[in-house]
Formats: sequence, C-alpha cells, structure tokens
Amino acid sequence: MKHFGYLDNGERSQIFRHEPMEFTKDSGKELLAAALGATLYMPGTREQISSDVLSGKFLKGPHEGLTSMVICLEDSIADAEVDSAEMNLVHQLQEIRRAVDSDLFREKDLPLIFVRIRHDSQLDKLAGHLGEALGLLSGFVFPKFTRTNGERYLAKLDEMNKTYGRKLYALPILETKEIIYKETRLETLLGIKELLDRNYDLILNVRIGATDFSGLFGIRRDRDTTIYDIRVISDCIMDIINIFGREDGYIISGPVWEYFGRPRLLKPQIRQTPFHDAHGTGGARLREAMIKNNDDALVHEIILDRSNGIIGKTIIHPSHIKTVNALHVVSLEEYMDASAIMDSAHSYNGVIRSDFSNKMNEIKPHYQWAKKIILKSNIFGVFHEQQSFIDLLTARSADNLFV
Repeated sequence: MKHFGYLDNGERSQIFRHEPMEFTKDSGKELLAAALGATLYMPGTREQISSDVLSGKFLKGPHEGLTSMVICLEDSIADAEVDSAEMNLVHQLQEIRRAVDSDLFREKDLPLIFVRIRHDSQLDKLAGHLGEALGLLSGFVFPKFTRTNGERYLAKLDEMNKTYGRKLYALPILETKEIIYKETRLETLLGIKELLDRNYDLILNVRIGATDFSGLFGIRRDRDTTIYDIRVISDCIMDIINIFGREDGYIISGPVWEYFGRPRLLKPQIRQTPFHDAHGTGGARLREAMIKNNDDALVHEIILDRSNGIIGKTIIHPSHIKTVNALHVVSLEEYMDASAIMDSAHSYNGVIRSDFSNKMNEIKPHYQWAKKIILKSNIFGVFHEQQSFIDLLTARSADNLFV
C-alpha cells in the first residue's frame, strides 16, 4: 500500500514532485513507525470490520486513503462486552484471512492492523484463537502503559514473536496519572524510556493518550480548541517529546481528535484566500465542508503537532483520514532544504543558503530535522512547488470528502 493510492496517475503526477513510496507491514521499522499517518480506531464489537475491508471500503469512498487501523478492546467497549468483542475480533480477522488465502483479496491492499488490548493475558488468548489470522496483524496497542505493566506486555509480545515466528510491534500509550501529575512525571517517563530502550526493536512508536490525561482533571477540550490550548496537557506533551523525541529516539504520534460536525462558537481557523486561489469555487466548497465538520480546528492542531516533531495522529472518524495525511506531505521547500543539508553533511559542517533564498540552513543543528523530513518525503511524498494540501484534498470532489 501507499499513501494517496486512491489517486490516479494523472492526479499524482500533477500534485507530487516525488510520489509516496509503497510499504507493507514487513517494511523496515523506521519506515513503518512514521508511515501510520491517520490511524483509525474502531470498537472490537463492530461486526462489519471484515465486510468493510473485503468490500474495498477502505480503498474508496469515505474511508479511502486509510493505511492503519486499531481494533479496540479497551475504552471503546463496555466492560461487559469484552468476551463478545474478543470473539468478534477473532471472527473478523479469520474472515479476512480466508479471503486472502482464497485470492479474493490481496494482502498488500490491507491497512496495517493493530489491536488495542486491556491486559497482557489477552495476548495469549488472542494468539491461541487467531491461528493463521495472527499474521494479518502488525502489532498491539498497549494502553495506560507503565514501567510495571510494560515489562509484562513486552515480555509476552517478545515471546509471541518467537513462538509464532512473527514480527509484531508494540505501540505503548502514555496516559496515566503518574505521567500527567508533575511530582511523578519525570521519574515515570525516564523509567518507561529505559524499558523501551531495552526493547527497542519491539517499539514501533509512542502514542499520547490526551483524553485520559484530560479526564484526570475533569477537562474536555471543545471543538474550537486544540490540545495545545489545554495548558496542563500541553505541558505534559512537551515533556514526553523532550524524553522520547530526542536524537535517535522514537516517532511520537499525535493525540486523538474527537470531533466531527455540529455548530461552532468561534470564528473559522482557516482563511478563505488559499482555498479560493487554489481551486476557486471547488476550493471554497472544500473550506465550507471542513468548517462544517470542525476540521479547521483539526488542521490547526495537526500543524501544531507537526511543529513539535509529531508524526501521525489517532482518529475516530473516517472523515479525518485525508486531512491528517495530506498535512504530512512535505513541501518542495522543506525537501530541497533537507536534501541540501543531508548532501552537505558528509563534507561540510557550516552554513549554506537555502535554494529558495529565504533562510540559512545550518548543517549541524538542522541535521536531525533534515533526516525526519527525508523520511516523511519517502512515505507521504513531496508536493510540486505550487501544490499544497488543498490541491491534494480537492483532487477528488470536496462534496465526497466528508460523511
């Protein structure tokens, strides 16, 4: 699969200077860690998972562009539903496995599939019931991750990989009170970091549970507010980035955006001019649809995610897929600056002028940034100079972007 694979050849050549590369669940860890993009959560009780996949729903329509998904056995289902959700998950994955084995569906067209579990004992239980369908998974999401339960999670995952000959990854979610409470935060984060470093090959990326953090303070951000406007949460996110986002650290994924539709209070957060200039009335319709869905605030939050070095985002509605992924495409200016820095790093360590003659690129301090930009350019592609996420979203009718 690859990002924006739903576009035809003409649309891709018009939008991208360098197109996104293909990847599979067996691609290298560094690539996969950044490739998840918009990761769609769905409850384990959902009975349409296999039919959605096998009908190609994720390849077209409101779900098109999806490259990663999480089937959730934790907070999205009631405590009384756990057993039935486990049975349903097994059934859904086995249905997909049968279709793939019968050549009715190509495995390479499947999104990366993860399962969010409640406790480590579910790993053994699910592996025993899934059989060959276990091979469809890319890994497991470990909620409320601490050093204590993390030791059990990772030990069991490592054992599962060895027993079944798989390469399944861990996606730990940082969301407990020991992390958000200031008096225990640093010690907790450093302890988790030491655990992840010891199990580095198992860790795909680090995820932030801003909803659980907010709940500990009786806070819920509204549809006009980004998570960075909630200062107690933003303060914690910055410490997570400080510990896990350092040189040669981990890809950190952005917190969930939980709104879609309904009226708003504050002014729209995206200007009219870029949309109109890009595509006239078509661009205006796209902007109106985004405002109606509160996706203008989502755009603002993704830009802040990106500015803080975060790649990817948890989503709970398919209408967010294209917006999240489109905002991860690298601009030509970023790509040219990053390429120049990488090309010069082996022979020169001073300052060079940007090809766009609007900034200075310092080889040493900008090197890690350049590495991340090149990684993102391979996964999400590089825009032509006059193209932007607006052009990418309007490559298909704006009327069909949202449901």
